[in-house]
Amino acid sequence: MARKIIIDTDPGQDDAVAILLALASPEEIDVAGIVAVAGNVGLAQNAKNALKVVELSGRRDVAVYAGCARPMMRELITAEHVHGHTGLDGPDLPEPKLRLETIHGVDFIIDTIRREPEKTVTLCALGPLTNLAMALIKAPDITERIEEIVLMGGAYFEVGNITPAAEFNIYVDPEAARTVFACGAPITMMPLDVTHQMLGTPERVAAFSAVGNRSGAAVAAMLGFSERFDLKKYGWPGAPLHDPCVIAYLLKPEIFKGRVCNVEIETASPLTRGMTVADYWHVTDRPRNASFIRSGDADAFYALLTERIARLP
Repeated sequence: MARKIIIDTDPGQDDAVAILLALASPEEIDVAGIVAVAGNVGLAQNAKNALKVVELSGRRDVAVYAGCARPMMRELITAEHVHGHTGLDGPDLPEPKLRLETIHGVDFIIDTIRREPEKTVTLCALGPLTNLAMALIKAPDITERIEEIVLMGGAYFEVGNITPAAEFNIYVDPEAARTVFACGAPITMMPLDVTHQMLGTPERVAAFSAVGNRSGAAVAAMLGFSERFDLKKYGWPGAPLHDPCVIAYLLKPEIFKGRVCNVEIETASPLTRGMTVADYWHVTDRPRNASFIRSGDADAFYALLTERIARLP
């Protein structure tokens, strides 16, 4: 039976690949809906990007919703310097014909979790955690009904990518992240510690082009654009591919390894705002509230991605 998920996202290039991976895997994953959040760029553009990716996948049955346009307590910080003016620069995707649903994305999350049987909906967060936190605050009864929250965000051993101490998704809305990590639902996090191992080398990017479909060509174009920033920054043989780790974990959890530990979010310090402080070595008695994924098999990850993208139009 397919696992029912809601994808919460701010579609930059790696978010788009994650969405395509989920939509290419209907036997294992039932995408109840996609909710946009402000993050890589503003909410309106992120919502449009989500519509474009759904159309690219050929899965016109999947509805897209717009969620929160700004963080809970702070001004929005965006990442056009990485993802381009549209947030999805690279491929030339047509203007979407699909339209956004009228219900607010936070209400869609709440309604879906309340409607479905208890512990059958997984929340997959690929961007800042504003929508998830607002749903938990508005409807605290949903917490015990969530099957799992799987998110891309944070870092510990790899520290930060937007500041020396913080990963972008958590940094944009640290108060939301603190709310989510304290909620009590099962959490699995894909931090930079694992995503920085999933390098899109030229050979791996070329494999997407070689599958010979529109989706493969679009993925290659996306990664070809977004890698420019990271290749210059890190000097690695390829750029890390972050968000698809969330979906890959649902499809093949054996690719990844980590441990359950306490993870707290720093919200007060100007120096370390948005830092995810992971008690990976269990040196405190703080409650172990998250499965912290630290490593993964990059070859298996890219083999899965390429095989699934090849299934799309």
